[in-house]
Amino acid sequence: MTILFRRLFRLPATALLLATGVSGCLTTPGPTIAGDGHCDASQLQWALGQSGDEATMRRLARESGAGLVNPIGPATVVTRDLRQDRLRVFLDAANTITAVRCE
Repeated sequence: MTILFRRLFRLPATALLLATGVSGCLTTPGPTIAGDGHCDASQLQWALGQSGDEATMRRLARESGAGLVNPIGPATVVTRDLRQDRLRVFLDAANTITAVRCE
């Protein structure tokens, strides 16, 4: 009887622990987007040759309207999936921006 009780007790405790862990992830707020989230890189050519620091990335995010800014280093492998809300910022080994594209 005690073995059966232990097994039954362990199952709800495990389920409760998992539910608590998952609920922490679900309540985390996402990024806020100014605009409709569609990326527009037509006015971002000023960034070429600039340092890929946090301030520049924040400005690129704000001016592009993108919901996601994706810095791409020289050794970064990327997929060719297209997202209307993503701005890819290509950086060289010296952390200098070489290209900005909505992809």
